[in-house]
Amino acid sequence: MNLPTKQQIAYEWKHNGPVVTKVLIAACVAVWAVEVLLRLISPGLFAMFVSSGMVMPLTMLARPWTWLTSMFLHAPNIMHILFNMIALWSVGPELERLMGHWRYLALYLISGFGGAVGLVVWARFTGDWMTATYGASGALFGLFAAILVVYRRIGADIRSMMIWMAVNFLLPFVVGGIAWQAHVGGFVTGGVLTWLLVAGLPALRGRSFNARMWIYGTAIVAVLLIVAIICTPLRML
Repeated sequence: MNLPTKQQIAYEWKHNGPVVTKVLIAACVAVWAVEVLLRLISPGLFAMFVSSGMVMPLTMLARPWTWLTSMFLHAPNIMHILFNMIALWSVGPELERLMGHWRYLALYLISGFGGAVGLVVWARFTGDWMTATYGASGALFGLFAAILVVYRRIGADIRSMMIWMAVNFLLPFVVGGIAWQAHVGGFVTGGVLTWLLVAGLPALRGRSFNARMWIYGTAIVAVLLIVAIICTPLRML
């Protein structure tokens, strides 16, 4: 398969093609390939590589980059990466077309941050600060919520989407070992942000889409950060 040319990329970018979605998929697959290779040649390096990028409630504020790096890590088996990338491809291109490249990327990243904060909130209630996780699922559930809000807004049939989301929400309880807390955090974050963008405060409805994304996105990130700080015991800050 030939790599796309600069002209092809420019054309897709100009016409709201799934450029960002493809880059996200390529990045996740590339990191996954590194994981698989490291596991084969050096289990110690593999463990160091993964542990340095995983997000854990206990250390998330001390190692703030892990909420981002964890989104590109996946288990070194084919099912985790395959399932997540199929999910990303199922909703990403449509949202990227509707929202534009940078706003779509912002939604993805903010939803992923919301997924990480969901872990912190759950740890606050349960005392389980040592559960580390990785994967794009928090961000993906934010996209699921976003497409649900958008489809509901335009009156599209959302029954198939509801079934798809129900399966994804129930999967952790069937398979086990899946951080459903991140799913919930990402879903709530992506849903709230998208609702604010398409409806939101009457005073801001006249602002441009870019301005609303900046205002609402910044506000949600600030709220998430405050929630994470409040939920984290002082001795861990």
